[in-house]
Formats: sequence, structure tokens, C-alpha cells
Amino acid sequence: MRILIAVVLLMPLTAPLYAEPLSFDAALDRAARHAPELQGSEAGVAAAQSAAIAADRLPDPKLDLAVKDFPVTGPDAGRLNRDNFTMQVVGISQEFINPAKRRARAARAQADIGIAQADQALEIQNVALGTALAWIDLHYAKRRLSQLDLLDESLDDLQSTVTARLASRSARPAQALEPAQLRAAIADRRSALAAEVARARATLVRFTGDPLADVQGEPPPSTIDGDKLKAGLASLPRLRAFDAQIVAADAETQLARADKRPDWTVSGAYGRREPNYGDLVTLGVTVDLPLFPKRRQQPKIAARASEASRARFARMAVEREIVAALSSDLADHRMHHQQLDNARKTLVPLARQRAQLDLDSYAAGNLDLGTALLSTLALVEAEVDALAREADVARDAIRIQFTYGDTQP
Repeated sequence: MRILIAVVLLMPLTAPLYAEPLSFDAALDRAARHAPELQGSEAGVAAAQSAAIAADRLPDPKLDLAVKDFPVTGPDAGRLNRDNFTMQVVGISQEFINPAKRRARAARAQADIGIAQADQALEIQNVALGTALAWIDLHYAKRRLSQLDLLDESLDDLQSTVTARLASRSARPAQALEPAQLRAAIADRRSALAAEVARARATLVRFTGDPLADVQGEPPPSTIDGDKLKAGLASLPRLRAFDAQIVAADAETQLARADKRPDWTVSGAYGRREPNYGDLVTLGVTVDLPLFPKRRQQPKIAARASEASRARFARMAVEREIVAALSSDLADHRMHHQQLDNARKTLVPLARQRAQLDLDSYAAGNLDLGTALLSTLALVEAEVDALAREADVARDAIRIQFTYGDTQP
């Protein structure tokens, strides 16, 4: 019992519960604050920024400690004070990277920051899109489920009518089973919609971190400005990621070119000898000699330049792909709008009118109950289908806006 109480007390520390359902904007805000993907990408940006601080710095100096010219054979073997060559040396050296290489390293580090920031923007976009679609799916699945509940209520009244007609012997006994058969068919639809609700809620829980995630309020408007979206494609996170990779490839090319310029090292050492001989000081400069650039540096430069060209062509291909995908998605959005208008203005009104006429005919004894129930079921299916079409329009708008535009609709 004590263990159970401890677990209950610790639950708010590990999995905070939120009593209020989430509006569309609230769900996006909570996902932005709690999605682990975004926290990971933020850490990646911080890591790149920290690494950039030391990118163009000189290497640390080196301390040299040595015993030089120590005899190991002959009459003075193993003795430090018998000849004038043996000395204890303390030296220091500093390598100086050529300025072009340091600038290229700094540019490469800045490109890494750009890549990390582009990856972060992509994660923000993906999390916002996933959260928004989950909210839309849950909203419309619950509405369609509610539509089936309304049909159940109308079947109660219909069952009472059938019972009364059976009592007056104006209906066949078999007709008493038909409302139950319709309820069984509706139960199948309800099970499918309940599964959709569960799946959508699970996705919303994943992004928001709220184990009791639910929705409230209305979805955002489904209007899309296609011309504005096309004009802003260059700033998409996906293309910005390619831009950052191009900058990194150019920096790698400059770094390869910088290898043609020599680095150099300055060193100094103090050698202590036996007092009878006197101490020595050594000063020196070491310079790299890139004497064979055609076989060493030039192939590397050509390889890096080719990588930069490949990155540019890849960006061009992705940009064309995005333009084509946006045009295709806008066409689907227009189609879904037309299908929704057709359902609202034609299909649902006709189904409602037919169902009412058939119920009136059944009440007047001019139509069998089975046909009347089929018309009622057709009306519900038409209304549920209209909600599904409305959900398609909303999903289109969310997916288009969050994929090709800002993260807020």
C-alpha cells in the first residue's frame, strides 16, 4: 500500500497531467515546449555554437622536456657530467596556422551552425505539422462519432414506433429486428471511428507530452494563399538546410585551397649542461613545404569543389520537387473543397429529404421498415462522409501551410 501511495505522489513529477482540453493553438504551444525532438535540436545548435568559438584559434603551445646527448656506451656511459654534450632541455614551440586556413575553418564552423539551425527549423516544422494533423484528426473523428450517437437516439424513437405497430398488428414481427440490425451496422462504424480517435489521441500525446490530451474549440480557417506560398519557397527549412550544406561545402573547398599555403612553427629551448661547460639556447622556425600541389593539394581542391557543385545541383532538384509538390497539393485542396461543397449543397440535403420521405411513407403504411431504415442509414453515412470531406479540406490546409509556409496557419 505504501508503494502504491508513493507511486501516486511521484506521478506529477514524471508525467504531468492536464485537466483542460487543448485548443489548436494551445496544442502547438505545448508541443513546442515539450517535444523532445526540439530540445535535442536546440542542444545541437548550442554544440555547434560552442565548437565555433575555437575553430580559428591557434593550436596550444607545446612543452618539450628532454635529456639530450646522454652517453650510453663508453667510459662516460650513464653519467651526466662527464662531457660537454649532455644537457637537460626545456623548450616550447608554437604552431602558426596560415591565415587562409584559419578563415576557412571559421567559415566551416559557421556553416555547421547554419546546418544545426536548419535542422532545428526542420524539427520545428515537423513537430508543428504532426501536432496540427493529430489535433485535426482527433477533432473530426470525435465529431463523426457524435454523429453516430445522434442516429442511435433517433433509433430509440423508431423502435417505439415499431413496437406500437407490432402491438396493433399493423407491422410484421420480423420488422422488430430491423432497428437492431441497423444498430449493429452502426456499432461497426463506431468501432472504426473509436480506433481513429485513439490513434489521433496517441499521436497528440506523443507531441504534447499530455497523457490526457483532448481537443476543444474549432480548427483554424482552411483558406490558402497559393501565390504567397510560392513566393516564399526559398525560405523553407528544407531549402535552408541545403543552403547551409552549400556554405559548408564552399568552406571545405577554401580549406583545401589553404593547404597550398605553408604553416609554420616557432620553437625555443634552453639546454642546461654541467656548470663547467655552460648552458645553450636554441631558437628555430619550421615551415611546411607544399612542393607537389598537383599530386597532393590540387586533387583535394577538385574533390571539394565537386562536392560543392553536387550540393548546388541537389538544392536545385529539391526546389523543383517542392514547387511541383505544392502545385499538386493545391490541386488536391481545390478538389477536396469542391467535393465538400457537393456534399453540403447536394448529397446531404438529398439524403435528408429522402430519409424524411421514406419515414413519412413508413408512418403512413406505404413503405416497409427496412427501406426506411436504409434511407436513414444512408443519411447518416452522407453526414459522416461530409465530415470526412471537411476533415480532408482541413488536413490539406494544415499540411500545405505547415509544409510550404509558416509554422502557424
